[in-house]
Amino acid sequence: MPGEDVHEEKHENPVLKPRIEKVTVNISEGRSGEPLENAAKILEKLTGQRPSRRKAKKTIRDFGIRRGEPIACLVTLRGERAGGFLRRALQAVDNKLAEHCFDREGNFSFGIKEHIEIPGVKYVPELGIHGMDVSVTLGRPGYRVGRRRRARSRVGTKHRLRRDEGIGFIRDEFKVNVSE
Repeated sequence: MPGEDVHEEKHENPVLKPRIEKVTVNISEGRSGEPLENAAKILEKLTGQRPSRRKAKKTIRDFGIRRGEPIACLVTLRGERAGGFLRRALQAVDNKLAEHCFDREGNFSFGIKEHIEIPGVKYVPELGIHGMDVSVTLGRPGYRVGRRRRARSRVGTKHRLRRDEGIGFIRDEFKVNVSE
Protein backbone atom coordinates (compact mmCIF):
# COMPACT_ATOMS: atom_id res chain seq x y z
CA MET A 1 0.00 0.00 0.00
CA PRO A 2 1.28 3.50 -0.74
CA GLY A 3 0.57 4.82 2.81
CA GLU A 4 2.78 2.20 4.46
CA ASP A 5 5.92 3.37 2.65
CA VAL A 6 5.63 6.83 4.16
CA HIS A 7 5.36 5.52 7.72
CA GLU A 8 8.14 2.95 7.36
CA GLU A 9 10.66 5.69 6.65
CA LYS A 10 9.57 7.70 9.71
CA HIS A 11 12.82 6.88 11.51
CA GLU A 12 14.85 8.37 8.67
CA ASN A 13 12.76 11.43 7.94
CA PRO A 14 12.87 14.00 10.81
CA VAL A 15 9.62 15.62 9.66
CA LEU A 16 7.71 12.40 10.31
CA LYS A 17 9.10 11.90 13.83
CA PRO A 18 6.42 12.54 16.49
CA ARG A 19 7.12 14.97 19.32
CA ILE A 20 5.45 16.33 22.41
CA GLU A 21 3.71 19.61 21.61
CA LYS A 22 2.47 20.28 25.15
CA VAL A 23 1.57 18.71 28.47
CA THR A 24 -1.45 20.16 30.28
CA VAL A 25 -1.82 19.50 34.01
CA ASN A 26 -5.20 20.24 35.58
CA ILE A 27 -6.35 20.13 39.19
CA SER A 28 -10.10 20.60 39.38
CA GLU A 29 -10.99 21.31 42.99
CA GLY A 30 -14.68 22.07 42.46
CA ARG A 31 -14.72 24.99 44.87
CA SER A 32 -12.82 28.21 45.39
CA GLY A 33 -11.02 29.48 48.46
CA GLU A 34 -8.33 27.74 50.44
CA PRO A 35 -8.57 24.29 48.72
CA LEU A 36 -8.01 25.89 45.32
CA GLU A 37 -5.11 27.99 46.65
CA ASN A 38 -3.49 24.84 48.08
CA ALA A 39 -3.94 23.06 44.75
CA ALA A 40 -2.32 26.00 42.95
CA LYS A 41 0.67 25.92 45.32
CA ILE A 42 1.12 22.20 44.72
CA LEU A 43 0.88 22.65 40.95
CA GLU A 44 3.41 25.48 41.01
CA LYS A 45 5.81 23.40 43.12
CA LEU A 46 5.48 20.39 40.78
CA THR A 47 5.84 22.21 37.47
CA GLY A 48 7.82 25.37 38.23
CA GLN A 49 5.18 27.53 36.54
CA ARG A 50 2.40 29.68 37.96
CA PRO A 51 -0.98 28.07 37.23
CA SER A 52 -3.91 29.89 35.69
CA ARG A 53 -7.34 29.70 37.26
CA ARG A 54 -10.40 28.30 35.49
CA LYS A 55 -13.90 29.52 36.27
CA ALA A 56 -17.18 27.63 36.40
CA LYS A 57 -19.20 27.95 33.20
CA LYS A 58 -22.58 27.55 34.88
CA THR A 59 -24.21 27.39 38.30
CA ILE A 60 -24.81 23.96 39.80
CA ARG A 61 -26.73 24.32 43.06
CA ASP A 62 -26.33 20.70 44.15
CA PHE A 63 -22.54 21.09 44.19
CA GLY A 64 -22.56 24.64 45.54
CA ILE A 65 -20.89 26.06 42.43
CA ARG A 66 -21.73 29.52 41.11
CA ARG A 67 -21.13 30.72 37.55
CA GLY A 68 -17.84 32.63 37.27
CA GLU A 69 -16.41 31.18 40.49
CA PRO A 70 -12.83 29.85 40.14
CA ILE A 71 -12.93 26.06 40.61
CA ALA A 72 -9.77 24.70 38.95
CA CYS A 73 -6.16 25.54 38.14
CA LEU A 74 -4.18 24.56 35.05
CA VAL A 75 -0.61 24.64 33.78
CA THR A 76 0.56 24.13 30.19
CA LEU A 77 4.13 22.86 29.84
CA ARG A 78 6.14 22.90 26.62
CA GLY A 79 9.65 21.86 25.62
CA GLU A 80 12.06 20.42 28.21
CA ARG A 81 9.71 21.07 31.13
CA ALA A 82 6.99 19.06 29.41
CA GLY A 83 9.22 16.03 28.86
CA GLY A 84 10.67 16.12 32.38
CA PHE A 85 7.30 16.39 34.08
CA LEU A 86 5.80 13.69 31.84
CA ARG A 87 8.54 11.23 32.82
CA ARG A 88 7.81 11.81 36.51
CA ALA A 89 4.03 11.67 36.02
CA LEU A 90 4.27 8.38 34.12
CA GLN A 91 6.32 6.91 36.97
CA ALA A 92 3.39 7.77 39.28
CA VAL A 93 1.20 5.39 37.24
CA ASP A 94 3.98 2.75 37.06
CA ASN A 95 4.69 3.47 33.36
CA LYS A 96 1.42 1.79 32.38
CA LEU A 97 -1.37 3.24 30.26
CA ALA A 98 -4.50 1.72 28.83
CA GLU A 99 -5.07 1.81 25.09
CA HIS A 100 -8.35 3.69 25.56
CA CYS A 101 -6.39 6.67 26.97
CA PHE A 102 -5.31 7.52 23.39
CA ASP A 103 -7.49 9.39 20.92
CA ARG A 104 -7.41 8.85 17.15
CA GLU A 105 -4.72 11.55 16.67
CA GLY A 106 -2.26 9.97 19.13
CA ASN A 107 -2.92 12.39 22.02
CA PHE A 108 -3.51 10.82 25.41
CA SER A 109 -4.66 11.63 28.93
CA PHE A 110 -4.41 9.94 32.29
CA GLY A 111 -5.14 10.73 35.89
CA ILE A 112 -3.04 10.69 39.05
CA LYS A 113 -5.12 10.03 42.16
CA GLU A 114 -2.70 11.56 44.67
CA HIS A 115 0.04 14.03 43.82
CA ILE A 116 2.35 12.44 46.40
CA GLU A 117 2.68 9.40 44.11
CA ILE A 118 4.93 11.47 41.82
CA PRO A 119 8.60 10.71 42.60
CA GLY A 120 10.36 13.40 44.61
CA VAL A 121 7.21 14.93 46.11
CA LYS A 122 6.87 15.14 49.87
CA TYR A 123 3.56 15.25 51.74
CA VAL A 124 2.81 18.63 53.31
CA PRO A 125 -0.14 18.39 55.75
CA GLU A 126 -1.10 22.08 55.33
CA LEU A 127 -1.64 21.61 51.58
CA GLY A 128 -3.38 18.23 51.68
CA ILE A 129 -3.54 15.64 48.92
CA HIS A 130 -4.86 16.46 45.44
CA GLY A 131 -5.44 14.43 42.31
CA MET A 132 -4.74 15.72 38.82
CA ASP A 133 -5.37 15.10 35.15
CA VAL A 134 -2.46 15.05 32.71
CA SER A 135 -3.18 15.55 29.00
CA VAL A 136 -0.43 15.17 26.41
CA THR A 137 -0.72 16.60 22.90
CA LEU A 138 1.55 15.01 20.30
CA GLY A 139 2.40 16.40 16.90
CA ARG A 140 4.91 16.51 14.10
CA PRO A 141 7.02 19.30 12.64
CA GLY A 142 4.80 21.11 10.15
CA TYR A 143 1.68 21.28 12.33
CA ARG A 144 2.23 25.03 12.58
CA VAL A 145 0.58 25.55 9.18
CA GLY A 146 -2.78 24.90 10.83
CA ARG A 147 -2.21 27.38 13.66
CA ARG A 148 -0.29 30.26 12.13
CA ARG A 149 -2.01 33.56 11.51
CA ARG A 150 -0.86 34.33 7.99
CA ALA A 151 -1.39 31.85 5.13
CA ARG A 152 -3.12 29.32 7.41
CA SER A 153 -3.63 25.94 5.79
CA ARG A 154 -4.69 22.44 6.73
CA VAL A 155 -2.40 19.65 7.82
CA GLY A 156 -2.72 16.87 5.26
CA THR A 157 -4.28 13.59 6.30
CA LYS A 158 -1.12 11.65 5.47
CA HIS A 159 0.94 13.94 7.71
CA ARG A 160 -1.40 13.74 10.72
CA LEU A 161 -0.38 11.54 13.60
CA ARG A 162 -2.41 8.35 14.07
CA ARG A 163 -3.30 6.50 17.23
CA ASP A 164 -0.89 3.62 16.65
CA GLU A 165 1.97 6.04 15.94
CA GLY A 166 1.29 7.88 19.20
CA ILE A 167 1.28 4.61 21.11
CA GLY A 168 4.54 3.56 19.41
CA PHE A 169 6.17 6.90 20.24
CA ILE A 170 5.29 6.64 23.93
CA ARG A 171 6.45 3.01 24.07
CA ASP A 172 9.79 3.82 22.44
CA GLU A 173 10.62 7.19 24.04
CA PHE A 174 9.23 6.73 27.56
CA LYS A 175 9.26 2.91 27.93
CA VAL A 176 5.55 2.85 28.75
CA ASN A 177 3.57 -0.39 28.70
CA VAL A 178 0.33 0.22 26.78
CA SER A 179 -2.26 -2.50 27.37
CA GLU A 180 -5.71 -3.16 25.98
